Amino acid sequence: MLPLSYALRNLFRDKSRLVQTVGGSALVVLLIMAATALNGGMARTLSASGSPHNAILLGAGSEESIQRSEVSALLGGIAEASIPGVSTILGKPAVSPEIHYMTFLETPAGGKGQGLFRGVTPKALLVHPEVRITSGTFPGAGEVMLGRLAWRKLGLPAESLMPGSKVIIDGAELTVSGIFAAPGTVMESEIWAAIGDLHMLAQRETVSCVVMKMETLRDFAEAELFSQQRLDLELTAMRESDYYAALSDFYRPLRIMTWITAGLVAAGAVFGGFNTLYAAFASRIRELATLQAIGFGRAAVFFSLVQESLVACLAGTLLASVLAIFLLDGLTIPFSIGAFTLTVSPAVAVVGLVAGTLLGVIGSIPPAIRCLQPSLPKALRS
Repeated sequence: MLPLSYALRNLFRDKSRLVQTVGGSALVVLLIMAATALNGGMARTLSASGSPHNAILLGAGSEESIQRSEVSALLGGIAEASIPGVSTILGKPAVSPEIHYMTFLETPAGGKGQGLFRGVTPKALLVHPEVRITSGTFPGAGEVMLGRLAWRKLGLPAESLMPGSKVIIDGAELTVSGIFAAPGTVMESEIWAAIGDLHMLAQRETVSCVVMKMETLRDFAEAELFSQQRLDLELTAMRESDYYAALSDFYRPLRIMTWITAGLVAAGAVFGGFNTLYAAFASRIRELATLQAIGFGRAAVFFSLVQESLVACLAGTLLASVLAIFLLDGLTIPFSIGAFTLTVSPAVAVVGLVAGTLLGVIGSIPPAIRCLQPSLPKALRS
């Protein structure tokens, strides 16, 4: 076998080729790591947003979008009295009527962004226990409370949305009462307001849905039975986790597109690597033949060429990993119903390492085979 130092020394014989190989592999690996983090972040956020213990009563035919749903504002009270198995927390049934409303939020400075508003009562905290108020207070009349990532979804400076700030919603001026966190869920990019205010702003007398926290997973059957018996209310019952799972399926084409884009770029990089390495190896055909003439086997020379490419691509992978930590980790990405945060997890790092290894190996095999194909006398005379 040829020593590793031979492959390392050859890497620095052509510095421009080295920079090209390391830079190209780093770009491809970074893109693949970004695609992995993006897909994982979106799927993780949507799956964490719904609890299997929560049942949602919404209008029949609105299973794909709560925003389109309209049910009676009295449904919350009817459900409390009619459905057994609803959790009781601190003596109060965990039933939360809600309005989901997409509209624009403006600031007095002229900033404007579209966000998802949720009209709620304090009982919303009973069915969404992951919500924690980190500063300020729960919104009362004339107030809104923002998720800690809402500024990113709205595209506005975080400083303009601090507690005490004034915001304008559909021409009405409201005060920011507080900031809340709901780690890993889409609620962190929502704006919560008193349900009475959203009745007026959305100009509707109905609510979008009623969310109930059930005692056990089996108690969901009671909510389902209620929706089937009360035909006059035109309801359907869904587990909250199923609703967000369906949303995750809705965004699957987008996630597939990111993989296709990363795959196309990777394929382009592999073909580019073929050309670069073939040019590099072809200029050394006589040298490679000399190595065989002095006793090194063709397999040993082949392995050394693959080693040379692999080391360059792994250097690119290391560079991509460092860039991913500084550029991607913690980056908040907005999408239509919220925002999610990219995380460069160990799984993402492993995907990058595997991609870099495959680039180094696959990209070097065809050029190495082609340059070692000529017979030894012919190669020595080349």
